Amino acid sequence: MTQIRTRLERGRGALGPALSLVHTGRAATRALLTAELGVTRATAGAVAAELEALGLIRVDTRPTGPSGGQGRPSHRLAVAPQGPVALAAQVHADGFRAALVGLGGGIVATAPGSMTVPADPAHVLGAVVETGAELLRASGRVCVGAGLAVPSAVAEPEGTALNPLHLAWPAGAPVREVFEEQIARVGITGPGGDPVPSFVANDVNVAALAEHRHGAGQEAQHLLVVASGHRGVGGALVLDGRLHTGSSGLALEVGHLTVVPDGRPCHCGSRGCLDVEADPLAFLEAAGRAPGPEVSLLQQCRDLLRTEYADPSVREAAGLLIDRLGRGLAGLVNVLNPDRILLGGLHLHLLDADPERLRAVVADHSLWGRSGSVPVLACALDHNSLVGAAELAWQPVLDDPLSVLGG
Repeated sequence: MTQIRTRLERGRGALGPALSLVHTGRAATRALLTAELGVTRATAGAVAAELEALGLIRVDTRPTGPSGGQGRPSHRLAVAPQGPVALAAQVHADGFRAALVGLGGGIVATAPGSMTVPADPAHVLGAVVETGAELLRASGRVCVGAGLAVPSAVAEPEGTALNPLHLAWPAGAPVREVFEEQIARVGITGPGGDPVPSFVANDVNVAALAEHRHGAGQEAQHLLVVASGHRGVGGALVLDGRLHTGSSGLALEVGHLTVVPDGRPCHCGSRGCLDVEADPLAFLEAAGRAPGPEVSLLQQCRDLLRTEYADPSVREAAGLLIDRLGRGLAGLVNVLNPDRILLGGLHLHLLDADPERLRAVVADHSLWGRSGSVPVLACALDHNSLVGAAELAWQPVLDDPLSVLGG
Protein backbone atom coordinates (compact mmCIF):
# COMPACT_ATOMS: atom_id res chain seq x y z
CA MET A 1 0.00 0.00 0.00
CA THR A 2 2.85 2.40 0.83
CA GLN A 3 4.44 1.75 -2.56
CA ILE A 4 1.14 2.43 -4.33
CA ARG A 5 0.70 5.71 -2.46
CA THR A 6 4.26 6.73 -3.31
CA ARG A 7 3.69 6.04 -6.98
CA LEU A 8 0.44 8.02 -6.93
CA GLU A 9 2.14 10.98 -5.25
CA ARG A 10 4.81 10.95 -7.95
CA GLY A 11 2.16 10.75 -10.66
CA ARG A 12 -0.42 13.14 -9.18
CA GLY A 13 0.72 15.94 -11.45
CA ALA A 14 0.06 13.60 -14.37
CA LEU A 15 -3.65 13.09 -13.56
CA GLY A 16 -4.81 15.99 -15.72
CA PRO A 17 -2.58 15.17 -18.71
CA ALA A 18 -3.56 11.50 -18.43
CA LEU A 19 -7.26 12.34 -18.38
CA SER A 20 -6.80 14.61 -21.41
CA LEU A 21 -5.14 11.76 -23.30
CA VAL A 22 -8.05 9.41 -22.63
CA HIS A 23 -10.56 12.20 -23.31
CA THR A 24 -9.14 12.86 -26.78
CA GLY A 25 -8.64 9.18 -27.65
CA ARG A 26 -4.83 9.31 -27.68
CA ALA A 27 -4.38 6.77 -24.88
CA ALA A 28 -6.67 3.82 -25.44
CA THR A 29 -4.37 1.49 -23.48
CA ARG A 30 -2.19 1.78 -20.40
CA ALA A 31 0.87 1.17 -22.58
CA LEU A 32 0.02 4.20 -24.72
CA LEU A 33 -0.63 6.22 -21.58
CA THR A 34 2.78 5.25 -20.20
CA ALA A 35 4.50 6.23 -23.44
CA GLU A 36 2.64 9.54 -23.87
CA LEU A 37 3.24 10.64 -20.27
CA GLY A 38 6.86 9.47 -20.22
CA VAL A 39 6.43 7.78 -16.81
CA THR A 40 7.01 4.29 -15.51
CA ARG A 41 4.48 1.53 -16.03
CA ALA A 42 3.78 1.48 -12.29
CA THR A 43 3.13 5.23 -12.17
CA ALA A 44 0.82 5.05 -15.18
CA GLY A 45 -1.07 2.24 -13.46
CA ALA A 46 -1.46 4.30 -10.29
CA VAL A 47 -2.66 7.33 -12.25
CA ALA A 48 -5.19 5.23 -14.17
CA ALA A 49 -6.42 3.67 -10.93
CA GLU A 50 -6.95 7.10 -9.37
CA LEU A 51 -8.89 8.37 -12.38
CA GLU A 52 -11.03 5.24 -12.21
CA ALA A 53 -11.63 5.82 -8.49
CA LEU A 54 -12.82 9.34 -9.32
CA GLY A 55 -15.42 7.82 -11.65
CA LEU A 56 -13.88 9.34 -14.78
CA ILE A 57 -12.43 6.39 -16.67
CA ARG A 58 -12.77 2.63 -16.82
CA VAL A 59 -9.76 0.31 -16.79
CA ASP A 60 -10.39 -3.00 -18.55
CA THR A 61 -7.80 -5.54 -17.39
CA ARG A 62 -8.64 -8.02 -20.13
CA PRO A 63 -5.61 -8.09 -22.43
CA THR A 64 -5.71 -6.44 -25.84
CA GLY A 65 -2.55 -8.11 -27.15
CA PRO A 66 1.13 -7.23 -26.87
CA SER A 67 1.81 -3.73 -25.59
CA GLY A 68 5.19 -3.36 -27.19
CA GLY A 69 7.02 -3.60 -23.88
CA GLN A 70 8.46 -7.10 -23.47
CA GLY A 71 5.34 -8.49 -25.13
CA ARG A 72 3.11 -7.84 -22.11
CA PRO A 73 -0.59 -7.31 -22.72
CA SER A 74 -1.90 -3.85 -21.90
CA HIS A 75 -5.03 -2.78 -20.05
CA ARG A 76 -7.63 -0.88 -22.07
CA LEU A 77 -8.69 2.62 -21.00
CA ALA A 78 -12.00 4.29 -21.81
CA VAL A 79 -14.21 7.01 -20.38
CA ALA A 80 -16.53 5.76 -17.64
CA PRO A 81 -19.89 4.92 -19.26
CA GLN A 82 -21.89 6.38 -16.35
CA GLY A 83 -19.41 9.10 -15.42
CA PRO A 84 -20.03 12.82 -14.89
CA VAL A 85 -21.38 15.06 -17.63
CA ALA A 86 -21.27 18.71 -18.61
CA LEU A 87 -24.40 20.66 -19.44
CA ALA A 88 -23.99 22.25 -22.87
CA ALA A 89 -26.30 24.59 -24.75
CA GLN A 90 -26.39 26.55 -27.97
CA VAL A 91 -28.61 29.56 -28.65
CA HIS A 92 -29.29 30.44 -32.31
CA ALA A 93 -31.71 32.49 -34.38
CA ASP A 94 -34.35 29.74 -34.32
CA GLY A 95 -34.19 28.87 -30.62
CA PHE A 96 -31.77 26.67 -28.70
CA ARG A 97 -30.55 23.14 -28.05
CA ALA A 98 -29.42 21.71 -24.71
CA ALA A 99 -27.38 18.56 -24.15
CA LEU A 100 -25.44 16.50 -21.66
CA VAL A 101 -21.93 15.71 -22.88
CA GLY A 102 -19.60 13.21 -21.26
CA LEU A 103 -15.85 12.82 -21.41
CA GLY A 104 -14.65 11.95 -24.88
CA GLY A 105 -17.13 14.40 -26.43
CA GLY A 106 -20.00 11.92 -26.46
CA ILE A 107 -23.51 13.40 -26.33
CA VAL A 108 -25.46 11.54 -23.64
CA ALA A 109 -28.81 13.28 -24.12
CA THR A 110 -30.10 16.26 -26.07
CA ALA A 111 -33.28 18.27 -26.47
CA PRO A 112 -34.15 21.12 -28.87
CA GLY A 113 -36.16 24.18 -28.07
CA SER A 114 -37.89 26.22 -30.79
CA MET A 115 -38.77 29.76 -29.87
CA THR A 116 -38.39 33.34 -30.96
CA VAL A 117 -35.41 34.65 -29.03
CA PRO A 118 -36.54 37.90 -27.35
CA ALA A 119 -34.44 40.92 -26.40
CA ASP A 120 -34.10 39.79 -22.78
CA PRO A 121 -31.45 37.00 -22.63
CA ALA A 122 -32.94 35.74 -19.35
CA HIS A 123 -36.03 34.51 -21.20
CA VAL A 124 -34.29 32.05 -23.47
CA LEU A 125 -31.49 31.21 -21.02
CA GLY A 126 -34.08 30.35 -18.38
CA ALA A 127 -35.65 27.88 -20.82
CA VAL A 128 -32.19 26.54 -21.73
CA VAL A 129 -31.27 25.86 -18.12
CA GLU A 130 -34.65 24.34 -17.26
CA THR A 131 -34.32 21.97 -20.22
CA GLY A 132 -30.80 21.07 -19.09
CA ALA A 133 -32.01 20.44 -15.55
CA GLU A 134 -34.66 18.04 -16.86
CA LEU A 135 -32.01 16.14 -18.81
CA LEU A 136 -29.84 15.91 -15.70
CA ARG A 137 -32.69 14.63 -13.54
CA ALA A 138 -33.52 11.96 -16.10
CA SER A 139 -29.89 10.87 -16.41
CA GLY A 140 -29.03 10.77 -12.72
CA ARG A 141 -25.50 11.87 -13.62
CA VAL A 142 -23.18 14.26 -11.77
CA CYS A 143 -22.74 17.65 -13.50
CA VAL A 144 -19.26 19.24 -13.55
CA GLY A 145 -20.16 22.53 -15.22
CA ALA A 146 -22.20 24.32 -17.89
CA GLY A 147 -21.10 25.77 -21.21
CA LEU A 148 -23.07 28.01 -23.55
CA ALA A 149 -22.40 28.76 -27.24
CA VAL A 150 -23.87 31.96 -28.70
CA PRO A 151 -23.79 33.51 -32.21
CA SER A 152 -21.82 36.55 -31.10
CA ALA A 153 -18.33 37.65 -30.24
CA VAL A 154 -17.97 37.26 -26.46
CA ALA A 155 -15.73 39.74 -24.67
CA GLU A 156 -13.45 38.34 -21.99
CA PRO A 157 -13.25 38.33 -19.05
CA GLU A 158 -16.70 39.93 -18.70
CA GLY A 159 -18.61 37.34 -20.73
CA THR A 160 -20.66 39.93 -22.59
CA ALA A 161 -22.10 39.38 -26.09
CA LEU A 162 -20.80 42.36 -28.02
CA ASN A 163 -22.50 41.89 -31.38
CA PRO A 164 -25.39 39.39 -31.33
CA LEU A 165 -26.34 40.52 -34.84
CA HIS A 166 -28.80 37.71 -35.51
CA LEU A 167 -30.49 37.80 -32.11
CA ALA A 168 -32.63 40.54 -30.62
CA TRP A 169 -30.25 40.89 -27.65
CA PRO A 170 -28.77 44.33 -27.05
CA ALA A 171 -25.06 44.79 -27.74
CA GLY A 172 -23.08 44.15 -24.57
CA ALA A 173 -25.67 41.82 -23.03
CA PRO A 174 -24.16 40.25 -19.85
CA VAL A 175 -24.76 36.71 -21.04
CA ARG A 176 -22.45 34.88 -18.63
CA GLU A 177 -23.94 36.71 -15.64
CA VAL A 178 -27.48 35.86 -16.76
CA PHE A 179 -26.49 32.24 -17.43
CA GLU A 180 -25.01 31.95 -13.93
CA GLU A 181 -28.15 33.47 -12.38
CA GLN A 182 -30.39 30.98 -14.18
CA ILE A 183 -28.22 28.03 -13.10
CA ALA A 184 -28.43 29.18 -9.49
CA ARG A 185 -32.20 29.74 -9.79
CA VAL A 186 -32.85 26.25 -11.13
CA GLY A 187 -30.45 24.69 -8.63
CA ILE A 188 -27.97 22.84 -10.84
CA THR A 189 -25.14 21.94 -8.48
CA GLY A 190 -21.82 20.19 -8.84
CA PRO A 191 -20.05 17.49 -6.80
CA GLY A 192 -19.51 19.86 -3.87
CA GLY A 193 -23.11 21.07 -3.71
CA ASP A 194 -22.42 24.57 -5.08
CA PRO A 195 -23.85 25.90 -8.36
CA VAL A 196 -21.78 24.53 -11.22
CA PRO A 197 -19.28 26.88 -12.90
CA SER A 198 -20.55 28.37 -16.13
CA PHE A 199 -18.81 29.43 -19.34
CA VAL A 200 -19.92 31.33 -22.45
CA ALA A 201 -18.20 31.61 -25.84
CA ASN A 202 -18.81 32.19 -29.52
CA ASP A 203 -20.44 29.19 -31.21
CA VAL A 204 -17.87 28.76 -34.00
CA ASN A 205 -14.97 29.14 -31.57
CA VAL A 206 -16.17 26.23 -29.48
CA ALA A 207 -17.06 24.21 -32.59
CA ALA A 208 -13.43 24.57 -33.67
CA LEU A 209 -12.25 23.43 -30.25
CA ALA A 210 -14.47 20.35 -30.46
CA GLU A 211 -13.30 19.48 -33.96
CA HIS A 212 -9.67 19.84 -32.91
CA ARG A 213 -10.07 17.52 -29.92
CA HIS A 214 -12.54 14.97 -31.26
CA GLY A 215 -13.24 15.55 -34.95
CA ALA A 216 -11.70 16.34 -38.32
CA GLY A 217 -9.18 18.80 -36.88
CA GLN A 218 -7.21 16.36 -34.73
CA GLU A 219 -3.42 16.78 -35.01
CA ALA A 220 -3.73 20.05 -36.98
CA GLN A 221 -1.34 22.69 -35.65
CA HIS A 222 -3.01 25.69 -37.32
CA LEU A 223 -6.68 24.86 -37.77
CA LEU A 224 -9.10 27.30 -39.40
CA VAL A 225 -12.85 26.64 -39.10
CA VAL A 226 -15.47 28.60 -41.06
CA ALA A 227 -19.17 27.88 -40.76
CA SER A 228 -22.59 29.29 -41.52
CA GLY A 229 -25.36 27.95 -39.34
CA HIS A 230 -28.80 29.45 -38.99
CA ARG A 231 -27.71 32.99 -39.98
CA GLY A 232 -24.42 34.72 -40.67
CA VAL A 233 -20.87 33.38 -41.03
CA GLY A 234 -18.35 32.73 -38.26
CA GLY A 235 -14.75 31.63 -38.05
CA ALA A 236 -12.23 30.37 -35.51
CA LEU A 237 -8.55 29.51 -35.34
CA VAL A 238 -6.92 26.86 -33.14
CA LEU A 239 -3.15 27.27 -32.75
CA ASP A 240 -1.14 24.47 -31.15
CA GLY A 241 -4.24 23.14 -29.42
CA ARG A 242 -5.53 26.47 -28.09
CA LEU A 243 -8.21 28.78 -29.40
CA HIS A 244 -6.84 32.05 -30.69
CA THR A 245 -9.34 34.60 -29.41
CA GLY A 246 -7.22 37.74 -29.47
CA SER A 247 -6.56 40.14 -26.63
CA SER A 248 -10.17 40.23 -25.39
CA GLY A 249 -11.97 37.35 -27.08
CA LEU A 250 -12.91 39.14 -30.29
CA ALA A 251 -10.57 37.64 -32.90
CA LEU A 252 -11.57 35.95 -36.17
CA GLU A 253 -14.77 37.81 -37.06
CA VAL A 254 -14.39 36.36 -40.55
CA GLY A 255 -18.01 37.03 -41.44
CA HIS A 256 -17.09 40.65 -42.01
CA LEU A 257 -14.59 40.08 -44.78
CA THR A 258 -15.81 41.85 -47.92
CA VAL A 259 -16.28 39.38 -50.79
CA VAL A 260 -18.69 41.36 -53.00
CA PRO A 261 -17.61 45.00 -53.44
CA ASP A 262 -20.67 47.23 -53.22
CA GLY A 263 -22.73 44.14 -52.27
CA ARG A 264 -25.73 44.04 -50.00
CA PRO A 265 -25.64 45.98 -46.70
CA CYS A 266 -24.35 44.06 -43.69
CA HIS A 267 -25.51 44.41 -40.09
CA CYS A 268 -22.00 45.63 -39.20
CA GLY A 269 -22.41 48.76 -41.34
CA SER A 270 -20.26 47.61 -44.25
CA ARG A 271 -21.36 46.04 -47.53
CA GLY A 272 -20.77 42.72 -49.28
CA CYS A 273 -19.56 40.81 -46.20
CA LEU A 274 -19.45 37.02 -46.08
CA ASP A 275 -22.02 37.31 -43.29
CA VAL A 276 -24.74 38.40 -45.75
CA GLU A 277 -23.34 37.06 -49.03
CA ALA A 278 -22.65 33.42 -48.06
CA ASP A 279 -25.16 32.43 -45.39
CA PRO A 280 -28.37 30.36 -45.68
CA LEU A 281 -30.61 33.36 -46.39
CA ALA A 282 -28.30 34.49 -49.20
CA PHE A 283 -28.40 31.00 -50.74
CA LEU A 284 -32.20 30.79 -50.66
CA GLU A 285 -32.52 34.22 -52.23
CA ALA A 286 -29.96 33.37 -54.94
CA ALA A 287 -31.89 30.18 -55.71
CA GLY A 288 -35.15 32.12 -55.99
CA ARG A 289 -36.69 30.39 -52.98
CA ALA A 290 -38.69 32.20 -50.32
CA PRO A 291 -37.66 31.10 -46.82
CA GLY A 292 -40.44 29.23 -45.02
CA PRO A 293 -41.29 29.04 -41.33
CA GLU A 294 -41.59 25.25 -41.08
CA VAL A 295 -37.91 24.39 -40.53
CA SER A 296 -34.70 26.32 -40.04
CA LEU A 297 -33.04 28.19 -42.91
CA LEU A 298 -30.11 25.80 -42.74
CA GLN A 299 -32.42 22.78 -43.10
CA GLN A 300 -34.14 24.39 -46.08
CA CYS A 301 -30.76 24.92 -47.77
CA ARG A 302 -29.65 21.38 -46.99
CA ASP A 303 -32.83 19.97 -48.48
CA LEU A 304 -32.45 22.06 -51.65
CA LEU A 305 -28.87 20.91 -52.22
CA ARG A 306 -29.74 17.26 -51.58
CA THR A 307 -32.97 16.97 -53.54
CA GLU A 308 -33.01 19.78 -56.14
CA TYR A 309 -29.37 20.24 -57.12
CA ALA A 310 -30.24 19.33 -60.72
CA ASP A 311 -32.42 22.47 -60.88
CA PRO A 312 -30.34 25.12 -62.73
CA SER A 313 -31.35 27.86 -60.29
CA VAL A 314 -30.14 25.80 -57.30
CA ARG A 315 -26.92 24.80 -59.03
CA GLU A 316 -26.20 28.40 -60.06
CA ALA A 317 -26.90 29.65 -56.53
CA ALA A 318 -24.53 27.04 -55.13
CA GLY A 319 -21.82 28.07 -57.59
CA LEU A 320 -22.29 31.74 -56.72
CA LEU A 321 -21.93 31.12 -52.99
CA ILE A 322 -18.99 28.75 -53.54
CA ASP A 323 -17.16 31.51 -55.43
CA ARG A 324 -17.87 34.04 -52.66
CA LEU A 325 -16.83 31.62 -49.94
CA GLY A 326 -13.70 30.58 -51.83
CA ARG A 327 -12.53 34.18 -52.20
CA GLY A 328 -13.05 34.74 -48.49
CA LEU A 329 -11.17 31.57 -47.57
CA ALA A 330 -8.30 32.55 -49.89
CA GLY A 331 -7.95 35.86 -48.08
CA LEU A 332 -7.81 34.05 -44.75
CA VAL A 333 -5.21 31.62 -46.11
CA ASN A 334 -3.06 34.56 -47.20
CA VAL A 335 -3.20 36.11 -43.73
CA LEU A 336 -3.23 33.05 -41.44
CA ASN A 337 -1.41 30.28 -43.37
CA PRO A 338 -3.43 27.44 -41.76
CA ASP A 339 -2.51 23.80 -42.31
CA ARG A 340 -6.17 22.70 -42.50
CA ILE A 341 -9.55 24.34 -43.16
CA LEU A 342 -12.79 22.82 -41.89
CA LEU A 343 -16.19 23.95 -43.09
CA GLY A 344 -19.45 23.61 -41.16
CA GLY A 345 -23.14 24.32 -41.58
CA LEU A 346 -24.18 25.48 -45.07
CA HIS A 347 -20.53 25.65 -46.16
CA LEU A 348 -20.10 21.95 -45.46
CA HIS A 349 -22.98 21.20 -47.85
CA LEU A 350 -21.56 23.54 -50.51
CA LEU A 351 -18.28 21.65 -50.24
CA ASP A 352 -20.14 18.37 -50.70
CA ALA A 353 -21.98 19.76 -53.73
CA ASP A 354 -18.87 20.82 -55.68
CA PRO A 355 -15.60 20.19 -53.81
CA GLU A 356 -13.36 20.72 -56.85
CA ARG A 357 -14.80 24.14 -57.62
CA LEU A 358 -14.43 25.38 -54.06
CA ARG A 359 -10.87 24.12 -53.70
CA ALA A 360 -9.95 25.62 -57.07
CA VAL A 361 -11.31 29.05 -56.11
CA VAL A 362 -9.33 29.00 -52.86
CA ALA A 363 -6.14 27.98 -54.68
CA ASP A 364 -6.60 30.48 -57.52
CA HIS A 365 -7.04 33.41 -55.14
CA SER A 366 -4.32 32.58 -52.61
CA LEU A 367 -0.75 33.82 -52.90
CA TRP A 368 0.76 30.33 -53.14
CA GLY A 369 -1.79 28.95 -55.61
CA ARG A 370 -2.12 25.25 -56.10
CA SER A 371 1.47 24.56 -55.07
CA GLY A 372 0.70 25.66 -51.52
CA SER A 373 -2.93 24.58 -51.34
CA VAL A 374 -4.48 23.94 -47.96
CA PRO A 375 -6.71 20.88 -47.36
CA VAL A 376 -10.35 22.00 -47.24
CA LEU A 377 -12.45 19.41 -45.40
CA ALA A 378 -15.87 19.02 -43.79
CA CYS A 379 -16.41 19.22 -40.05
CA ALA A 380 -16.94 15.72 -38.69
CA LEU A 381 -19.02 16.15 -35.53
CA ASP A 382 -22.76 16.46 -35.23
CA HIS A 383 -23.62 19.38 -32.92
CA ASN A 384 -19.97 20.45 -32.66
CA SER A 385 -20.90 23.73 -30.98
CA LEU A 386 -22.60 21.76 -28.21
CA VAL A 387 -19.59 19.47 -27.83
CA GLY A 388 -17.32 22.53 -27.79
CA ALA A 389 -19.43 24.32 -25.18
CA ALA A 390 -19.07 21.21 -23.02
CA GLU A 391 -15.29 21.35 -23.52
CA LEU A 392 -15.30 24.70 -21.72
CA ALA A 393 -17.04 23.11 -18.74
CA TRP A 394 -14.78 20.04 -18.81
CA GLN A 395 -11.55 22.06 -18.91
CA PRO A 396 -11.23 22.60 -15.11
CA VAL A 397 -11.61 18.83 -14.64
CA LEU A 398 -9.00 18.16 -17.33
CA ASP A 399 -6.66 20.64 -15.63
CA ASP A 400 -7.01 19.21 -12.11
CA PRO A 401 -9.37 16.25 -11.64
CA LEU A 402 -8.69 15.92 -7.92
CA SER A 403 -9.58 19.49 -7.03
CA VAL A 404 -12.93 19.24 -8.83
CA LEU A 405 -13.99 15.70 -7.98
CA GLY A 406 -11.69 14.40 -5.29
CA GLY A 407 -11.70 17.06 -2.63
